[in-house]
Amino acid sequence: MWKGLKSIATFPLLIHTLCFLLFPQPLLSQDVNGYVRQPARPTIVTPHQSSESEPQQVHISLVGKDKMRVSWITEGKHTKSVVEYGTNSGEYTGKVTGEHTSYQYFFYSSGRIHNAVIGPLEASTTYFYRCGGSGPEFSFKTPPSKLPMEFVIVGDLGQTEWTASTLQHVDSSDYDVFLLPGDLSYADSQQPLWDSFGRLVQPYASKRPWMVTEGNHEIEIFPIIYPHGFKAYNARWPMPFQESASTSNLYYSFDVPSTHVIMLGSYTDFDAKSDQYKWLQNDLAKIDRSKTPWVIVLLHAPWYNTNDAHQGEGESMRKAMEDLLYQARVDLVFAGHVHAYERFTRIYDNKADSCGPMYVTVGDGGNREGLAMNFKNPPNPLSLFREPSFGHGRLRIVDETRAYWSWHRNNDTDAVVADGIWIESLSRSKACSGTPHQKVNVHEEL
Repeated sequence: MWKGLKSIATFPLLIHTLCFLLFPQPLLSQDVNGYVRQPARPTIVTPHQSSESEPQQVHISLVGKDKMRVSWITEGKHTKSVVEYGTNSGEYTGKVTGEHTSYQYFFYSSGRIHNAVIGPLEASTTYFYRCGGSGPEFSFKTPPSKLPMEFVIVGDLGQTEWTASTLQHVDSSDYDVFLLPGDLSYADSQQPLWDSFGRLVQPYASKRPWMVTEGNHEIEIFPIIYPHGFKAYNARWPMPFQESASTSNLYYSFDVPSTHVIMLGSYTDFDAKSDQYKWLQNDLAKIDRSKTPWVIVLLHAPWYNTNDAHQGEGESMRKAMEDLLYQARVDLVFAGHVHAYERFTRIYDNKADSCGPMYVTVGDGGNREGLAMNFKNPPNPLSLFREPSFGHGRLRIVDETRAYWSWHRNNDTDAVVADGIWIESLSRSKACSGTPHQKVNVHEEL
């Protein structure tokens, strides 16, 4: 612990001052709709208490149809990037040697960052594995080969006591894949906090695949010295972007049974001339909805938002890309950034539209900045449920036609199901099978 704190203390004072000024930690506690909201809680600093060679910050992510990337960090500079794995505890019939990297950020030097892709793997199977040829054994369960399957969706996670509570609630009920639409560690250039975050989430991220996209707290630009940003994020959380023909770790897609998941980047170019826009066009065009009836999208800055916080920050991206999603009949769009929960009806171009995506904001994982308490009044008829509480969401894809979305309020000791709705896939809707722009049937402006 002291080693990590010492690293923080020697980091440039200017960066700490800027982070403190730009990202304050307000204490919020109010009565809203009869529910008493708990105040913000302090950041957890999770130390590394084992040897330099022992793997830490272990997490896994999906790669292609039947493979898994195992990522971990060691402080020792001579440890091997080896993963041994098998279907029985202590018996490793497979062995893969991966690669390692590291990075420098001002006076901070990362540990050795290892990545190894293992497989092919069987669906719905528990695998046991260890990293580096020694150390503790971990295990994970692969997603099923067919429906049903369940996603957990949490944005703006951070590493506070609320974060720990949210993750405990998530872990209390099984799921298949964890989706995070940006703002992971809230390190904000304080690199040891990336290490602390990795250690905090390891018990969860090592046993279910975590698929993430970037938020504003991952940018970490410093003029002239680090002008391009995302140095730590890209090094620590590599996603399978090459497999979906993307040229950037900041946006990609992947497939699970009957579902295509698209992770977009709110903080890289997205206009019609950009690589991301062209990639999204091509990615959507490849989807066969007869085989993949569900399409969901995740991004950080919400396109629709009735909270006072971050008003309009996703508007330029919405104007650039919304039509692509609408014409492709995307079913759901999840966002973070606003530290509250909000569920909208199906929308296209600021109007209710039964053939548009359902928009949901889930930026309530447990961040250190507190909750976004103030929603605009009177409520907009397009916004069907909104609440400034910490929590997490679950999307259970039941079959090719039906899914159930639920939001679980993080009420300290219990995760209370506060909102839930059945959803029909647009690919199975006869009313939405015609020309997209002929399907607007309700005209309520946002």
